[in-house]
Amino acid sequence: MTDRYAVIGNPIAHSKSPEIHMEFARQTDQSLTYERLLAPLDGFVETVEAFRAAGGRGLNVTVPFKEEAFRYATRLTARAEASGAVNTLRFDEQGVLGDNTDGMGLVRDLRANHGIMLYGTRMLLLGAGGAARGVIGSLVGEQPERLVIANRTLSKAQDIADSFGQAIEVMAYDALVTERFDIIINATSASLTAEVPPLPENVYAGARVAYDMVYGAEITPFMARAAQAGCPICLDGLGMLVEQAGESFYLWRNVRPATGPVLALLRASLHA
Repeated sequence: MTDRYAVIGNPIAHSKSPEIHMEFARQTDQSLTYERLLAPLDGFVETVEAFRAAGGRGLNVTVPFKEEAFRYATRLTARAEASGAVNTLRFDEQGVLGDNTDGMGLVRDLRANHGIMLYGTRMLLLGAGGAARGVIGSLVGEQPERLVIANRTLSKAQDIADSFGQAIEVMAYDALVTERFDIIINATSASLTAEVPPLPENVYAGARVAYDMVYGAEITPFMARAAQAGCPICLDGLGMLVEQAGESFYLWRNVRPATGPVLALLRASLHA
């Protein structure tokens, strides 16, 4: 029987995960199927249980179920434990393993796909929601010289900083006017509503890299604002999507796919 995998979320029709994972499977000669799984907002556990009972081997988890997946897992990787959220579930003889591959996906995209080294840099992370929490552990692991979280609600940013027990600074947006960073990472959902975080323009202008976790056929509003201000490298999150998927695939199949060709295919499909 062919192994079954899926991505679970609500909404889910927009997800590109099936295309990504089936291309990984073709590339690595793995026999599997991969589908989209729409779960009712109050029916995550029931939907997962039904999928497992039907022979499902693993799930990618997207909004709004990452924290529920964290609670559902019977054991957690260190990076999932640190982030408080799970985007990958593996079902095996020991139960349910929960992992979070988002941070590794971000770091791999920056380093491997764009040649951007993170060690010793000054980083600014915008936002203090689940997306920020999911990547901050991996960013800390790159040993930046400085890591600042900026958010409208400082208490939420402080909660993240405190939970990691590292020298992470927390600042309000308007307090950044005299600051300078090498890399700005937008972990807010502002670009989804055609908005931009309220960042002083000089902060964009002084940065070397502006990275938006959101992606689309066109550049995001965050990328456009950064480019307009003079930031020379403006990137979207499509590579992060593919790289975190590659890490999930490796967790499930113990085979590491080549992500570059899949990223190129996906990028081309956005502009088809």
